Amino acid sequence: MKTLAKTKPEEGLWLQQTSVPEIGPDDVLIKINKTGICGTDIHIWDWDEWARKTVPLNLTTGHEFAGEIVELGKNVTDLTPGQRCSGEGHLIGKESRQSRAGKFHLDPDTRGIGVNEDGAFAQFLRLPAFNVVPLPDDISDDIGAILDPLGNAVHTALSFDLLGEDVLITGAGPIGIMAAAVARHAGARNVVITDINADRLGLAAQVADVVPVNVGQEDLNEVVTRLGMRQGFDVGLEMSGNQAALDQMVEAMVMGGRIALLGIPPGKSPVDWSRIVFKAITLKGVYGREIFETWYKMIAMLQNGLNVSGVITHRFHVDEYRAGFETMKAGSSGKVVLDWT
Repeated sequence: MKTLAKTKPEEGLWLQQTSVPEIGPDDVLIKINKTGICGTDIHIWDWDEWARKTVPLNLTTGHEFAGEIVELGKNVTDLTPGQRCSGEGHLIGKESRQSRAGKFHLDPDTRGIGVNEDGAFAQFLRLPAFNVVPLPDDISDDIGAILDPLGNAVHTALSFDLLGEDVLITGAGPIGIMAAAVARHAGARNVVITDINADRLGLAAQVADVVPVNVGQEDLNEVVTRLGMRQGFDVGLEMSGNQAALDQMVEAMVMGGRIALLGIPPGKSPVDWSRIVFKAITLKGVYGREIFETWYKMIAMLQNGLNVSGVITHRFHVDEYRAGFETMKAGSSGKVVLDWT
């Protein structure tokens, strides 16, 4: 089968031919139809310091996918061949307190497909049946291929009650844009998304009913005044990993505001903790998706009017994967989807 793998300790990924994986008694074999390119895949492509420390050579990369089940392990009884699916890419352990308590997303022994284990940039993927998420007929393969990052957005956005609240999102990348759409769908009053990338702010305005703010050109305080929010934002969703954006968010929050943090700063960042303490700000770090509550919620929202299809801006056949990665690395696109059919 064809796979996209990290075969050399340098920039890039390479198509190769390898054997179809053999499945165990509790696994399924999935024929991949569509995959999404993730920021993590860009780190692996660039072979940066994190990737060099984390990713083994000859690993098949990729973890955002949609496909169909073609083979079942002998112990798998609740799935069927031909069933369309996506899946949770975090492979959990079974020994930790968190896992045994059903808090699977907090399991410290988690390993990721496409990062620690062979992933979904392949014609076939072996996956534990436990991780499979069946796709309803009204959710396309394109959307199925981006459920993983949509799940990041849903987990972050639904960390706090949004009904009637004013929400600030820092970072108009694809996940930030999807979080904005989720916030509006969940009943937020005003949703403001900030960035310095005009293309992505324009995309945000196309995908969701939001107020895009280029903080390189506009004063966020003036936007707050214009929208009639005298005290500031109730909920913040930090998606950029930029320290200046977080500082600006803290200043823009109401007393007792709540902030969910998904963005990862590069290295250590100075934080003015006194501002957080004196404003009584609640901070929550977000990692991945709640397994499987986030999946249930986002599929339900997609079936009830949430529309994030516009966040997919480019599609390529896998044979054109280099163009797909170049588009993603340029920093102006939304999600990029690769077709494996």
